[in-house]
Amino acid sequence: MKSKVTAVLTAAMIVGSSVYAAASAEATITNLKDAIKGETTASAKYAAYAKKASDEGYGKIALLFQATSKAEAIHANNHRAVLTQLGESMESFTPEYDVKSTKENLEDALTGESYEIATMYPEFLKAAQKGNANLALVSFNYAYQTEKAHAALYKDALAQLAAGKEDSMASKYLVCLTCGNTYAGSAPERCGICMTPKERFVTIQ
Repeated sequence: MKSKVTAVLTAAMIVGSSVYAAASAEATITNLKDAIKGETTASAKYAAYAKKASDEGYGKIALLFQATSKAEAIHANNHRAVLTQLGESMESFTPEYDVKSTKENLEDALTGESYEIATMYPEFLKAAQKGNANLALVSFNYAYQTEKAHAALYKDALAQLAAGKEDSMASKYLVCLTCGNTYAGSAPERCGICMTPKERFVTIQ
């Protein structure tokens, strides 16, 4: 009798585990789509913010926005590639955003990056791990780690802008084409996130 009960419980656990894994996989597909939309929108928005900064005479801040725009496009492409690997496709959409003053645009960018660092990507990584979605884990982690760098760059830009020292900011940025990691001024021999050699970085200046 005991063996029958054990067998029933084992079967129930297997079924439950399969259902849980399937739910996690479905959540990861949804998260990938949300991430693609968010990163694509961020890329377009930062490009527009770069133009606004340039128009307002903040050339160094414009460079920062150009670099982060490139990085966000890399994240979106990485997420899209993973989604394709999973046999899914992304629905078409049009990015929506508002362009305000450079100070307000920096504040908005910092708010967005902070949300991705504190909430969005940690949740996406957790779901991908539960669903054993290894490619999604890599893509999400690339973006998560890069957004930390972006948040630091935006905080510094806001401080320099407030102090009237925008001209002291970096004159160029280097963006890793694999993960989007963004360096101000110079970069190490290999990316600190994905170990890609700096020969495969793009320079924004």
